[in-house]
Amino acid sequence: MFEKLRDIETKHAEVEKALGDPAQISNQQRLMELSKTHAELSPIVSAYQEYQQLDAALEDTRLLVESETDTEMVELAQEELDSLTAKKEALTEELKMLLIPKDPNDEKNVIIEIRAGTGGEEASLFAAELFRMYTRYAERQSWKVELLSGNATGLKGFKEVVFSIEGTSAYSYLKYEGGIHRVQRIPTTETSGRIHTSAATVAVLPEAEELDLAIDEATELRIDTYRSSGPGGQSVNTTDSAIRITHIPTGLVVTCQDEKSQHKNRSKAMKILRARLHEQKQAELNSERAETRRSMVGSGDRSEKIRTYNFPQSRVTDHRIQFSSYQLDAVLDGDLEAFIDQLTTADQAEKLKED
Repeated sequence: MFEKLRDIETKHAEVEKALGDPAQISNQQRLMELSKTHAELSPIVSAYQEYQQLDAALEDTRLLVESETDTEMVELAQEELDSLTAKKEALTEELKMLLIPKDPNDEKNVIIEIRAGTGGEEASLFAAELFRMYTRYAERQSWKVELLSGNATGLKGFKEVVFSIEGTSAYSYLKYEGGIHRVQRIPTTETSGRIHTSAATVAVLPEAEELDLAIDEATELRIDTYRSSGPGGQSVNTTDSAIRITHIPTGLVVTCQDEKSQHKNRSKAMKILRARLHEQKQAELNSERAETRRSMVGSGDRSEKIRTYNFPQSRVTDHRIQFSSYQLDAVLDGDLEAFIDQLTTADQAEKLKED
């Protein structure tokens, strides 16, 4: 660990020297890269330097305890030694956490796709409740939510809804939400009072920027326009504003018809396409690595059942970490902090164990 820390301290000094070089001012891209690296390394170097100072003070105090003959002074020095030892242990744990490799997507915005699964109309209603849950959570964080695409049902449910969330490190908070969410309750249409189990699938994708993924639109995309259908205002069925984009190399298809403007629909469809291609690319990279990590937090695979919302018991249970909350109404209203904190802690613990 300390070899890593010394290497980081050396690299941090090199980056600081480069940032002070007037020649870098003309190269904005290089300047941005250096500034980002400096911001990432600074907290680690600061903690390491504090550790070194603490270690030196600890050694001085230990020598004092060994050499001092006055009983009262020895007691005071021993108290100081115990206090410094506790601080050193805490700082060592902090350094371990700081050295955990960061997910390169953590700083990104996210695109979330929710699809109704088994359960018919009840599953569609649950998908709409999940959409509201994440919207309310985003509002609590003062993040921006934009609906990208939606396939609504007659009872205010969603067969599918796709939306983006823009906010500081949004992906780092929401990345563990991907998987199958189950709901257990008595549907309003159920006359016999039987509890039904329905499900919805959640996919959380880091929003991909043009720099992340180069697409040759002239050769790789087929873009079709058609008339919108379903509810949506007076322009529906009168203008060719709906967009269907096919990524020819992969066969991925994205459609968007929520906006009256063809240009806006195209922009939203491209945003979804980039995110899906980026996710596909990441999945391919992960599969190439030997023994892809499957921690207690899970892989985030869409086929994995991750959480159950049990209405009769007002309980929400995350099966990956065996953590339950009996505040179901609050959770569905966006109070997800307890789950996100527990999942983050579990993931960090697993990474530390591997390291």
